[in-house]
Amino acid sequence: MSETHATTPVFPAGRYGRRREGSRRRWPSIVITALFAVGIVALSLQFYNKFGEGDYDPQIIGWNDPTPTEMVIQFRVIVPEDGSATCMLRARDYDGFEVGRREVTVPAKPGGGSVEVSEAVPTTAQASVGDVMGCRAGG
Repeated sequence: MSETHATTPVFPAGRYGRRREGSRRRWPSIVITALFAVGIVALSLQFYNKFGEGDYDPQIIGWNDPTPTEMVIQFRVIVPEDGSATCMLRARDYDGFEVGRREVTVPAKPGGGSVEVSEAVPTTAQASVGDVMGCRAGG
């Protein structure tokens, strides 16, 4: 019994096209992938800084007895000194459907800190619940 110890396969000449050399350049694809990843991270950070959660943490205090055309929502938000917060208020009916929405800008008080606000939201029907959907840096 004979054994053949071939270290590399032997192919007939011209049958399978030109053979590549064993060493392939991988560094260009690695560099391109790394640059792409850095770009994605930078873009994500930029969008987070613009639209992400900030220091504005609204807390609902309450609302008045609404009329069929208006609900007054009272809330508190922390606003940094020399800044402002833009908050989205929403009024919903008994079934949870939105019947009014309003965006309000809350200026900072001297020295910054917590600001209590009472704002009217026009409604298309009788509202039963008032919400502060969120606040972001005013602009």
